[in-house]
Amino acid sequence: MELYDNLQRGEKGAWISITAYLVLTAIKLAVGYSTGSEALKADGLNNTTDVILSVAVLIGLRVSRKPPDQNHQYGHFRAEAIASLVAAFIMAAVAFEVLRQAGVILFQGGADEPPSMLAAWVAIGSAGVMLLVYRYNLKLSKEVKSSSLYAAAQDNRSDALVSIGAAVGIIGSVVGFAWLDPLAAFIVGLIILKTAFHIFKDAVHTLTDGFDEDEIKGIKLYAEKIPGVRSVTDFKGRAHGNISFIDLTIKVDPGLTVVESHDIAEEIELSLQNSRPHTYIHVHVEPDL
Repeated sequence: MELYDNLQRGEKGAWISITAYLVLTAIKLAVGYSTGSEALKADGLNNTTDVILSVAVLIGLRVSRKPPDQNHQYGHFRAEAIASLVAAFIMAAVAFEVLRQAGVILFQGGADEPPSMLAAWVAIGSAGVMLLVYRYNLKLSKEVKSSSLYAAAQDNRSDALVSIGAAVGIIGSVVGFAWLDPLAAFIVGLIILKTAFHIFKDAVHTLTDGFDEDEIKGIKLYAEKIPGVRSVTDFKGRAHGNISFIDLTIKVDPGLTVVESHDIAEEIELSLQNSRPHTYIHVHVEPDL
């Protein structure tokens, strides 16, 4: 029950991100087009991709809350990774369009008329808003153990930095360096592309049953310290959203009774689950012949 409550709490962070991004996107695109700032328009398009990512996170969290069924014995927790994967492709497409538009203007040496300072103030204000959203979502992601919400929080922080960079480009263009505004836009496009790549990489890692090597070592060492365990001979782990499923094979004294061997396995499972609340452990026992 606690796991599903956490997923529901995680939705709150996604909704906050969506609301902030929708408002900022509308303001940035409106001001960007009215002032002629390529950097602010690119920043607005960057926030559009953030809306897509936040919606993907929300959908993933919603689907993840569905209980296990006959066709999904492990539940639906990987919906988060699938939603993030789709969002990554859309973000990459937006990034290439931003790069194309900014590249053309940059090649021409910049726009004929510099943008107004209003565009810079909008970018600076946006950075402040996104830093607040970042701090909230980072704290919430750690509380509910949500990988997709943590990724969204990191994106919130990068968006704040992007807005600061856009402001610098706009101000530079206003004071006479016409090429700085489209250059800032081009850099924003590269940042969107980089973010999309990392989201894609993490999602693929999860969907292909990748597992953190340090976590594997830690769990093995933990299990080997349990009295009666002679060695850990096999380890399998998979991440499903914000929970992990672990299969361990241990070797014990062949002279132990079935009950004694079972007690050792149960102690490992309970100990690991107590230290890692969002981890499900299954231990297989073999005689150490």
